[in-house]
Amino acid sequence: MTDQAGEAGLTEPLAQRLTTRETAERLGVKPETVYAYVSRGQLSSNRAPGGRGSTFDAAEVDALARRTGRREPTAPAGALSFPTGITLIGSDRFFFRGVDATELARRHTYEEVAEWLWTGELRPGVQFTAPAEALTAARTAVGALPPHCGSTDRLRVAVVAAAAADPLRFDLSREAVLGGARSLIPTLVAALPTVAKDGGATNGAADSGAAPPRLARQLWPKLTGRAGDEASLAVLDTALGLLIDHDLAASTLAARVAASARAHPYAVVSAGLGVLEGPLHGAASGLAHRMLTEVLERGGAAPVVADHLRTGRRVPGLGHRLYSGEDPRARALFELLAEIPQAAPALAAARDVVSTTARHTPLHANVDLALAVFSVSSGMAAEAGETVFAISRTAGWVAHALEEYGERPLRMRPSGQYTGPQPPQPLPAAVPQ
Repeated sequence: MTDQAGEAGLTEPLAQRLTTRETAERLGVKPETVYAYVSRGQLSSNRAPGGRGSTFDAAEVDALARRTGRREPTAPAGALSFPTGITLIGSDRFFFRGVDATELARRHTYEEVAEWLWTGELRPGVQFTAPAEALTAARTAVGALPPHCGSTDRLRVAVVAAAAADPLRFDLSREAVLGGARSLIPTLVAALPTVAKDGGATNGAADSGAAPPRLARQLWPKLTGRAGDEASLAVLDTALGLLIDHDLAASTLAARVAASARAHPYAVVSAGLGVLEGPLHGAASGLAHRMLTEVLERGGAAPVVADHLRTGRRVPGLGHRLYSGEDPRARALFELLAEIPQAAPALAAARDVVSTTARHTPLHANVDLALAVFSVSSGMAAEAGETVFAISRTAGWVAHALEEYGERPLRMRPSGQYTGPQPPQPLPAAVPQ
């Protein structure tokens, strides 16, 4: 998936424009102060498309921030805010180290996107390798779990086993952390059981002769017993690249808290996995998968959406608080899925859900709905999207850990607002047994 156009995009990124609000946050000032900078000639501005508001050049804003020393953005009352150079989410677009994330994920393999996120360098053809000792420990531990365990259960156990097999895991130097990450991710993939195919075990995706992306190819037989054609593997690899990071999502915040306490990278990943399993985060695509399956079985979205509304449940796969329109990750995956004939029924079902729900409330598709289209059309289980999310986001958690290791330790120590009984209280009476 690497090409020269993609490489040029990394060395000469498209000039990024910021809104007034984003500029104020980056400078750590109020919006009124931004316009004061413009009036003094310290910032230049352009009218936004449609004539509503102004936009500002990100490089010029960063240069002003360096001159003024205003490096810490102000946070809304009651909100947590930390400086990060990894991901910027703008108006219906997002960027990895200043580069359009959707273009990066479509043009480069997951491993290459991960390296860009970790180091700011593009390494075409980079591959990750699972060390034998860690892989044996992870497979043994995962193999001892009950059959009913889900993929996230297996991944959590695999991380612990891989950590136990690495006596140098407490080395938090940059090179040691990067080396551990490059071995941990393929270890997690290899530790997952292979999905049965035609009553037997599958050895992986069919070889199309075009050498599909390495990690995506390894992960494919862990998700489905069907053979993986080149187009389907490209969707999986792009999904892995798109999901690597999305600013300070709940699991990423947990990972950064762990890193702030100087937990080793395996423990950081464990912290992220613990939060990811919630139905409002990594597991959300499974709910969308089940919904799309029901839409296909019932021949339309109307009765399914009606059932959700009648019971007070939100329709899964719709809406995102950071985007006013369609999630750019969903848009990128939908474009690739539209080129795969077997994805047409699930894709039509997803569009039916969006248009049907729009009669009640104007919500757009998010990445969970796109993952559901992919998993349903590829014969995967409902939890497949969660597996893709977890494997992908591991690289993002490591990127944030690397950043957090360079900050003051234990800086994420909020104070509780005590609401219990006022002291002094008498000692409690023993409860009779």
